[in-house]
Amino acid sequence: MKEIYDVIIIGGGPAGLNAAMILGRSRRKVLLFDSGKPRNRWSKSMNGFLSSDGVNPADFIRKGREELKKYNIQIVDHPVSDATYSKGTYVVEASEGHVYHSRKLILATGLKDTLPEVEGIEELYGLSVHHCPYCDGWESRDKAIAVYGKDRSGIGQALAMKNWSSDVTLYTDGTRKLNNKDMELLNLNEVKVCTDAIARVEGEEGMLQRIVLRNGETRPQEALFFSGETKQQSELGRQLGCEFTSKGVIRTRRLQQANIPGLYVAGDAARDMQLVIVAAAEGAKAGVAVNMELQQEDRVRP
Repeated sequence: MKEIYDVIIIGGGPAGLNAAMILGRSRRKVLLFDSGKPRNRWSKSMNGFLSSDGVNPADFIRKGREELKKYNIQIVDHPVSDATYSKGTYVVEASEGHVYHSRKLILATGLKDTLPEVEGIEELYGLSVHHCPYCDGWESRDKAIAVYGKDRSGIGQALAMKNWSSDVTLYTDGTRKLNNKDMELLNLNEVKVCTDAIARVEGEEGMLQRIVLRNGETRPQEALFFSGETKQQSELGRQLGCEFTSKGVIRTRRLQQANIPGLYVAGDAARDMQLVIVAAAEGAKAGVAVNMELQQEDRVRP
């Protein structure tokens, strides 16, 4: 007979690990898939997480996985290539070709960031180039901060960064869509603006030092924040028929339920508040909700 897990969790980041812990502690039979490609894998520190502030993200994951061992959580270090739902059962196929079955499914697959198409930026990403001020703004405090955003997309980010530094410059990289009201707002808040096209960014040992414009001008900068697009790291949500919001994340209800029976979504894949501690909390919520649903289904009634 085929082995049926109570829950399969896809995603081994903070959301997936915390969901697995709650379910393991609830004595559920849990299988967790980890592709090994968390969104923050370029970062050297994970910030804003009480008791783990400044911890290396890879160390955080290793510690989490170690803590799961006493709960007999089975972990498969392969991505999932296919997932379907039929008659109350989820069928999940891993990249190595094995097929697994479960009563419930938690997607904790996260998002991936689209980096600005600027030469040199990838080498600095996670060290002095960031997308989240709540994650990395403190480490960039009082530095000369650049904000990258084409057209009008960087206005909000540039104004927000004034919270961390008085020296903020918005770069629109050759686009000139800022109107008079935009310029007035930025000027009143002492945000400098550069609309010239960028040739490349330069730095040493991961630390930004300058932005080189295509006109040959060089501007000293010490950190760069961008407000770019994010995409689902996995297509499994669409494959399963999940509903999505206008911002491209999976629509969930109060306890992380998606619109498919027995499917829950936790972490960045389902929320706009994309912080590690929020993802972990949502994993815990999903774990509790799944266990309660299984309890209801298994309860003997008169």
